[in-house]
Amino acid sequence: MQQPVRIAPSILSADFAKLGEEVRAIDAAGADYIHIDVMDGHFVPNITIGPAVVKALRPHSAKTFDAHLMIAPADPYLEAFAEAGADIISVHPEAGPHLHRTLQTIRGLGRKAGVVLNPATPIAAVEPVMDLVDLILVMSVNPGFGGQSFIDSQVPKIERLRALIDATGRTIDLEVDGGVNAQTARRCIDAGADVLVAGSATFAGGPDAYADNIRRLRGAC
Repeated sequence: MQQPVRIAPSILSADFAKLGEEVRAIDAAGADYIHIDVMDGHFVPNITIGPAVVKALRPHSAKTFDAHLMIAPADPYLEAFAEAGADIISVHPEAGPHLHRTLQTIRGLGRKAGVVLNPATPIAAVEPVMDLVDLILVMSVNPGFGGQSFIDSQVPKIERLRALIDATGRTIDLEVDGGVNAQTARRCIDAGADVLVAGSATFAGGPDAYADNIRRLRGAC
């Protein structure tokens, strides 16, 4: 069953010179999750942050830390991100040879486990592990860069995943990341998503605008 909409600002669009302040600001502005994009310069083109930064940010917010690992291999770093304070750890099926084992490891660390589907990654990649998944993230852009435009073909994928999740009877977050704004948010929610990752749409205008930006996203839903 589709859950209440949650907004997960991506700190990829924050001011990296003052990340702690930015996390506190979006927390106060009404963020539900803090979305943390981890990039290694190998699996995706850019390099962002690692476990040490997650650990440094943890004292700045009690909100759910939603870590999206765009790294390969992911397995050697799962424990470090769990210990740093990530509440949800999501991986790409392409980031290692044994997705089932990776999800087991994340859950064994006491964290929620997510699977991320790139625009060209089929739903079949997650079907065999639905019993281990707490979150499915649909990438509505190709991962690696912020500020990209929403890929329309991912809307039917969200719809099919909603049906797949509902058929399990389990509570699984269905998250969308990429080009989410007040216009595309409505389409994502109508298709069945219940968590929206928004970077540019949240952080535009600076801290004084964050609450209105988040409110606008909720209003679109």
